[in-house]
Amino acid sequence: MTTIAIHPEGVTMKTMTARDAKNRFGEFLDAARREPVVVTKNDRPVGIMISIEDAADTLIPEMFMEKEAGYDEWLSAKVGATMERVGSGAAALLPHADAMASLKARVEAKLARKTQ
Repeated sequence: MTTIAIHPEGVTMKTMTARDAKNRFGEFLDAARREPVVVTKNDRPVGIMISIEDAADTLIPEMFMEKEAGYDEWLSAKVGATMERVGSGAAALLPHADAMASLKARVEAKLARKTQ
């Protein structure tokens, strides 16, 4: 297993070839439980393995959850209303970094309330 920089900000990740991942699957799983592992084929990244714990902190579970009836319509209405507010000048869009910081703070506050 090797470590490569795959992110423009210099973040490094463990990598393993698809062949090595197959032949050393136990080691592959152990490594993925510690940190994400990029899988390569023909020297190109083709996938990533993350632990189930890391996946829980992403949007991946939502992709596999059944949504309540009417969810898509509700979401579309919320997004449409927000875009109308932005278009009319009643609301403004934030720069990406500010929006992510705001979202992170809201999620952390929600998680803190759950643990109390």
